[in-house]
Amino acid sequence: MPVEGRAGSAGWQDLGFARLDTDRALRTGDPEVVYGERKSPTQTVALLRALRAAHPDRPALATRCPAETLDAASAAFGPDASVDAVAGCVTVGPLPEPSGLVVVVAAGTSDEPVAVEAAVTARAYGAGVDRIVDVGVAGVHRLLAVRDRLDAADCLIVVAGMEGALPSVVGGLTGVPLVAVPTSVGYGTGAGGLAAVLAMLNSCSPGVVVVNVDNGYGAGVHAARVARRSAAAAAKIDWTRRTGHAGESRTEGSTRS
Repeated sequence: MPVEGRAGSAGWQDLGFARLDTDRALRTGDPEVVYGERKSPTQTVALLRALRAAHPDRPALATRCPAETLDAASAAFGPDASVDAVAGCVTVGPLPEPSGLVVVVAAGTSDEPVAVEAAVTARAYGAGVDRIVDVGVAGVHRLLAVRDRLDAADCLIVVAGMEGALPSVVGGLTGVPLVAVPTSVGYGTGAGGLAAVLAMLNSCSPGVVVVNVDNGYGAGVHAARVARRSAAAAAKIDWTRRTGHAGESRTEGSTRS
């Protein structure tokens, strides 16, 4: 039987096999997520159910789920579950109204699982999402053709394997905040994404921040938080201009998440 308790100021729920952090949303603005890899379908479903109960105003998210876990979640939650088999992700519950815009840019189609994980995460964490696919540096004219969409973003997620050059190119075209995601896509000396992550860490384009190899989830969280705060700041500035008052905006979109 689940037991609820508190350790210091942090709330948690004991599910027997896991202690679910139910206060994370209060501390950070975002609830805990379920990492589905190496968990049984039963465990992942139980964690998703507990997260939905703890945060009924936010969707519960599980990433890195094998096919049998996606099937179990779909069966358990029915139409409340949104499954993305490409990313291995499932969200349970309605998505929040989008605030700000994250644009996810993928170098190649082989990077899609990581790019989609980033997109699903950013959307579940409250940002609007636009996706740009297959604009790697081997055909840079494809990237230049969508430059206006890059500039429209509040935050960019740029996903690339192989030599990992795309974030440097994008970072030289726009000043939008950018988080780079190296993937494990590539041949032998790519070393499972090591070549890409080292290239991104050594980018000559200023302002490129880098997450771990294949960590679409981490990039999605970062980008969503940037986008939400950007949208809140813009709404506050707009409110101040319209009312002539400095201070906290009263518009719905201005509430800091």
